[in-house]
Amino acid sequence: MNKKFKYSTPIDEYEQQLEEFINKGEFVSMPKKQFEKHKLELQEMARRHIENRKSMTIRVKPSIILKIKEKAKKKNISYQTLINLLLGQYANNKIKLAI
Repeated sequence: MNKKFKYSTPIDEYEQQLEEFINKGEFVSMPKKQFEKHKLELQEMARRHIENRKSMTIRVKPSIILKIKEKAKKKNISYQTLINLLLGQYANNKIKLAI
């Protein structure tokens, strides 16, 4: 199964890793029935995730965004996730603001 692919555009590091897995035979297909079941589960999870979110726009100082991004990076999460966690904890009275 060692196939070499030629690309018209460069591939990134993640795509190169996928190609290596395929070439080494480490990337295995699952049976179609199992795949369809897994696909439906993932679609349902995505639907629930999207339905449970509301977009909002706020104005924030760039220096604050930089600090939030730094803290999020240290926790290995996106800064949007960190902001969402902070808002959720405040809304549920788990943290208090010093005003």
